[in-house]
Amino acid sequence: MQRTTSRFALATLPALLALISAPSLAQSTTTNSQQETKLPEVQVVGAAEQKYATKISTTATKTDTLLRDTPQAITVITKELMKDQAMQSMADAIRYVPGVVTAQGEGNRDTAVFRGNASTSDFFVDGIRDDVQYYRDFYNIESVEALKGSNAMIFGRGGSGGIINRVTKQAQWTPVRDVSVTIGSWNNRRATVDLGQAIDQSMAFRVTGMVENSDSFRDGVNIKRSGINPTLAIRAGANTSVVLGYEHFSDERVADRGIPSYQGKPLAVANNVFFGNSALSPTSAKVDAFTALIEHDLGNGMSLRNRSRFADYDKFYQNVFPGAVNATATTVSLSAYNTDTQRKNFFNQTDLTFDLHAAGVKHKILTGLEVGQQTTDNLRQTGYFPSVGVNATSINVALNKPYTDGVTFRQSATDANNHSVAKTVAVYAQDQIEFSPEWQAIVGLRYDHFGMDFKNNRNNETITTTDTPLSPRAGLVYKPVTDMSLYASYSLAFVPRSGEQLSSLTASNKALDPEKFKNFELGAKWDVLPDLSLSAAIYQLDRSNVAIADPLDATKTILVDGQRTQGLELAISGKINSAWSIMGGYAYQDAKITRTQSATVKAGATLAQVPTHSASLWNRYDINQQWGVAAGVVYRGAIYPSTDNTVILPGFTRVDAAVYYAWDKQIQLQLNVENLSDKTYYAAAHSNNNITPGSPRALRLGVHVKF
Repeated sequence: MQRTTSRFALATLPALLALISAPSLAQSTTTNSQQETKLPEVQVVGAAEQKYATKISTTATKTDTLLRDTPQAITVITKELMKDQAMQSMADAIRYVPGVVTAQGEGNRDTAVFRGNASTSDFFVDGIRDDVQYYRDFYNIESVEALKGSNAMIFGRGGSGGIINRVTKQAQWTPVRDVSVTIGSWNNRRATVDLGQAIDQSMAFRVTGMVENSDSFRDGVNIKRSGINPTLAIRAGANTSVVLGYEHFSDERVADRGIPSYQGKPLAVANNVFFGNSALSPTSAKVDAFTALIEHDLGNGMSLRNRSRFADYDKFYQNVFPGAVNATATTVSLSAYNTDTQRKNFFNQTDLTFDLHAAGVKHKILTGLEVGQQTTDNLRQTGYFPSVGVNATSINVALNKPYTDGVTFRQSATDANNHSVAKTVAVYAQDQIEFSPEWQAIVGLRYDHFGMDFKNNRNNETITTTDTPLSPRAGLVYKPVTDMSLYASYSLAFVPRSGEQLSSLTASNKALDPEKFKNFELGAKWDVLPDLSLSAAIYQLDRSNVAIADPLDATKTILVDGQRTQGLELAISGKINSAWSIMGGYAYQDAKITRTQSATVKAGATLAQVPTHSASLWNRYDINQQWGVAAGVVYRGAIYPSTDNTVILPGFTRVDAAVYYAWDKQIQLQLNVENLSDKTYYAAAHSNNNITPGSPRALRLGVHVKF
């Protein structure tokens, strides 16, 4: 099955090229003013101006750079694609990002696996860290950009296998008046609003908002969330602009950790069965964030940008969840715990960019300074089952009734009760060099001073550590023709011993060097039509400085090269002609443990949550100005939930579809059908016994109104 799918995916791009017979009606060089005059046409036709391809991004370089001139694999999920697919979660977007898959995240957070490296912290908003563990929403998002490969030169610590950056909607002088209401299967109820206009020539405002109250096909699982994000844009003089924003976001849901496994595969049980107790598994996240962006044009190609973000996070989750099924498949063990995290993030970035011409060579120079402080309080409590024993931390219940309500929570001898302050000061410089129309290069270097003060409130132990890593990046681009680029790149990232969530620092590991991630990549990008882009990349990502017990002396720790991922990524996005929009990709990943690290993590094992083959393809076709249809297919090969490779989740192919109808100039209806064939599959996992069943066939009916 995997071989057939991979051959099909590899053949997709040439086949699609052969189908191209009509030039795109829209040109990528359209000016901003022209785009503004075409906005009413988008409202009328719905898809005549739809585009799934983006030409320029600032995320990867902090400068306005063509994607085809950026030597790195990048996938951009546009607002049009998000709307057409009725995306409501990060997992929805990740399905169309080759080389990235989504993991379960214990039912309480976004978790992405970038080229074999799982992360809950490599998420950013407008280029600034947004690393607390929670489920993000797209109500205020213009686009989602996934950068693959190590990214520390731009983003600092983390970014081991990639990052995901959300670009927010901001105030502008073009009027925006959009309201959407969605209803669907299992009481899916959601409404969004996007309102904005100019106050005068110097000020404009925009307010985006969302409210949702939805149930699930899973017993006892529901979601309640809301958000509001006002922004104010100010023209503070001829050369200075200011954008101020504030977001309040709340997400409350049931932490659902799915079903266990049995005899090496997911347990054969109805996909709605909840293991544990949904009433005792609440999770909530509240985010209050203030942002400020100041940009000043200094003239002569020089500009100064300062961006600040202060975010206050309040995250709590509690879960009663399944463990192993017994040998006779009559009982299953249940465990429980809760954790409370309070974090305050402050980050400020100042970037100076300028152009320099010397000896016939063009340079775009970026220099920057980032300062940040993260204050975190973390408290964990273990669930105890008095009916078993006063100190019993698990209970066996009947498999045909996997439920318990006799749980109390208190701290165990090893539960965390920590306070930490992490401080970052970083300086970086980058040079984008144009030697000639055919040859370009990018070189950059970042220096971080990352300090951590960590206090264990249980015993008042204080640990202090400082890391000062250098993070380089280098890329070379050759353009045989204007619309095509071939590139080679190298980048390096690091993760301190405090871990991605700043909670892993101990007295024994504080002196160890950070883990390192090296990414080598070769690729090609081709704007085959003005609105259609193809890309391909091959890469090798190595993880080193993995700490393991010394095989010759168990009292010592040594650092080893721990894993390697080699892969291929193909992508297509844009418009084949004026009526046909497309988004798709294919990824091959060979991700292995390279050094035995423990009794269950052995050399040669496949990394958890990494399919060898995965692919996705979405097509929208507009029959006329009123009617449009879409169809999509998502394939994910088999995966191991854990690096012990003892349980396997089978691969699956899922088909989705949609129908669009423009009632008039202001009203558009759309019907999205997920899992059209009602296929049984397993969407994600956290461990061998935390496996999330995929949704049965689900319908969403949306009404979009512009006024």
